[in-house]
Amino acid sequence: MSAPAWTTVCELDALVPDVGVRALLGDTQVAVFRLSPGDDIFAIDAVDPFSKAPVLSRGIVGDLQGQLVVASPIYKQHFNLRTGQCLEDDAVAVRAFPTRVVDGHVQVGC
Repeated sequence: MSAPAWTTVCELDALVPDVGVRALLGDTQVAVFRLSPGDDIFAIDAVDPFSKAPVLSRGIVGDLQGQLVVASPIYKQHFNLRTGQCLEDDAVAVRAFPTRVVDGHVQVGC
């Protein structure tokens, strides 16, 4: 497995804690989240696999059954922010991307 290619998507300070934003990595729409407390950054596919709409960045983040999740604003399925797995349907997942912060800039790998 090769190392990810990193893309800078924004400055860390531009991310409001617990609110998602959408970024483009080439042709891929990614939902990026900064969770509080701290500066934990997560990135998953922005497209909800159930509605096919790029809305996951607008979902509500939280803790469900001990897992950090985002709830889709359309049909309310929960997606694990670390793995992309849907909690309500084991057969469905979105891609989870590696993230890092370098010199105050959020980078997403693909």
